Amino acid sequence: MSESEKDTVTRLAGQLMASRQTVLPKRLVAPGPDAAELAQLFQAAAAAPDHDLINPWRFLIIPAQQRADLGELFAQALIERDPSASPDQIEQARDKAMRAPLLMLLIVDAAKASTDIDMHERVLSAGCAVQNLMLLAHAMGYGSGLTSGKALKADTFRAGLGLQASEEAICFVSLGSVSSRKPFKPRPEVQQFTQIWVGRA
Repeated sequence: MSESEKDTVTRLAGQLMASRQTVLPKRLVAPGPDAAELAQLFQAAAAAPDHDLINPWRFLIIPAQQRADLGELFAQALIERDPSASPDQIEQARDKAMRAPLLMLLIVDAAKASTDIDMHERVLSAGCAVQNLMLLAHAMGYGSGLTSGKALKADTFRAGLGLQASEEAICFVSLGSVSSRKPFKPRPEVQQFTQIWVGRA
């Protein structure tokens, strides 16, 4: 690659990363990625750092025909932690499953393969996989967002999704076409998150 080509690729990659914006699931509409695009997105995720090649994370895709079942799990999880939840609150919990044309749950396994690799490193690998996927989705013209919440810790929710005891549900990943965007939020200044170590005190 020539210096000119390298400069062009670097500039475009920088612009892509800087312009990525989180989009709430309720603002993501059809169409979502097709099968060929989804395969590309997962190939990008597979390029994440993975110490010892243990692949400690996976994506659980929630197809359209299973969204109602997922909605019931959200409702049960709410009732589990708040038995006094109102019918409106329960219905709002169900509605979370119906947003975005592509919905996936990111899961990290603390026990897969080498247990010498710390859980923090496994989660970091999963985060890199998600970022790779989201950046490529952004390049394809799609919006994306991450959501979590108390439901992910509920026993009924975990059991309903078939999670093993060693697995942690990290977050949902939503993708789709953007119906509307919020104003772009400013990024933190570099000096806010960098520091030079000056040696032992």
